[in-house]
Amino acid sequence: MKKIDFIYFDAGGGHRSAATALKTVIDSQHRPWDVRLVNLQEVLDALDVFRKITGIRLEDIYNLMLAKGWTLGSAQGLQLMHAVIRLNHRPVVRLLTKHWQDTRPDMVVSLVPNFNRAMYESLRAALPGVPYMTVLTDFADYPPHFWIERGQNQFFVCGTEKALEQARSLGHSHDRIFATSGMIMRPRFYEPVTMDRAVERARLGLDPNQPVGLVLFGGQGSKVMLEIAERLRDTQLILICGRNQKLVERLKKLPTNAAHFVEGFTQEVPYYMHLSDFFIGKPGPGSISEAVAMKLPVIVERNAWTLPQERYNADWVRERHAGMVVSNFRHIDQAAKEMLASLDAYRTSVAQIKNRAVFEIPEILAKILGV
Repeated sequence: MKKIDFIYFDAGGGHRSAATALKTVIDSQHRPWDVRLVNLQEVLDALDVFRKITGIRLEDIYNLMLAKGWTLGSAQGLQLMHAVIRLNHRPVVRLLTKHWQDTRPDMVVSLVPNFNRAMYESLRAALPGVPYMTVLTDFADYPPHFWIERGQNQFFVCGTEKALEQARSLGHSHDRIFATSGMIMRPRFYEPVTMDRAVERARLGLDPNQPVGLVLFGGQGSKVMLEIAERLRDTQLILICGRNQKLVERLKKLPTNAAHFVEGFTQEVPYYMHLSDFFIGKPGPGSISEAVAMKLPVIVERNAWTLPQERYNADWVRERHAGMVVSNFRHIDQAAKEMLASLDAYRTSVAQIKNRAVFEIPEILAKILGV
């Protein structure tokens, strides 16, 4: 049985979600593979320089930054992080080389950015014949040294034409680059929905006959959701706050004229999306992909606070007419009005976007493994 390692970390949650979704589909197909989920943070814990300096692990710093909205200057912060990674490159390679020698995978699939140079070089040193693949879980790369590195005889899986072009421009050959129809999503987003939408809306205290917006800012939530809820007091909303319990409590106390249903961390995002008419959130690849899959046009923000690797996602929204991009959420009330006025046109547009990436990637893996 082939041993395939999926490498993820918990910075933002999307990397673990993608790895888990892909493993779920592969397991359901009963392929002769032993898919192992490997948290890169845990493998590298002994060398976590950020924890030595701050007392907090790198992925926890990232998640705190998202929850607090401390994303201004994140492009410069990324450069600093890359400098630290370069300084620790040799010890990281040594540690990873030993890890591969001990665990002996038959293939390594990276679903994380920033560390692919070290992972590729260490795998070549430990197990020269083992294939290495990077699956981009962003709509596009943010060069240099984010997802795609030069001079590596590895494989890439890209979910947009932009990412494909970037891989080609860095000298990677056509037979090493594979295209999918989008980002990896959990299989639940493909399951047919049979519930009565009006009944379920009423059960949550929502008016079944009035439009509903879904507000979601990832697994850590965001304080900007308070501003959005305040400016949309007259619009029905479902607000999902993730693990941010303080945000849940503050939103529940907010006086509104229209019904606002507030939820914390949940695995039922497909359910809440089915009850909604449009989506409001940050331009994260997972959130946009899931909303579009559920036929929800999106309203996302793009400005200096937007994470640099997510800025192209907003461009993609415009290119595909999948929703609206605003410079900030201070005028979300006007954006929501414009969205609702053109809702049918937007929904027709997003309905044309088909994403089957989580089912396409196992076929790509099989081709590379020759099984």
